[in-house]
Amino acid sequence: MLKEFQKFAVRGNVVDMAVGIIIGGAFGTIVKSLVDDVIMPPIGLALGNVDFSDLFVTLREGTAPGPYPTLAAAREAGAVTLNFGLFGNALLSFTIVAFAVFLLVKGVNRLKEQVDPTPPAAPTEKDCPHCVTRIPLAATRCPHCTSDLSGSA
Repeated sequence: MLKEFQKFAVRGNVVDMAVGIIIGGAFGTIVKSLVDDVIMPPIGLALGNVDFSDLFVTLREGTAPGPYPTLAAAREAGAVTLNFGLFGNALLSFTIVAFAVFLLVKGVNRLKEQVDPTPPAAPTEKDCPHCVTRIPLAATRCPHCTSDLSGSA
């Protein structure tokens, strides 16, 4: 059983997938920091000192009565909150990651085409020499003009 696991673990696809997951996790952390620490503060400042991580709606007050100035204060009081600001940050992070993955896949596909271009498919049709209509290669008579094609190539 150990040999089977070792054989599975060293296959190329498994190692590639593991590397991708590790790099993806690190990239997700970088994008989260980009959104939370670089993009959202200037947007919040432009909108009048809004901290998007503190945008929430109290659904049920906690032990201490509200209103709560920050999400941390609401959580400390045990309030049930709907955190739409944190959701917006996560949505923006996801959008950036998805766009980056799209660009990465597009670039990899372009490189694959350059390294190993797919050969053009073999033709399956030809033109009838009499009526210039597309017909199957094996045709001996044109279905459109009924010309005999056995002598023509």
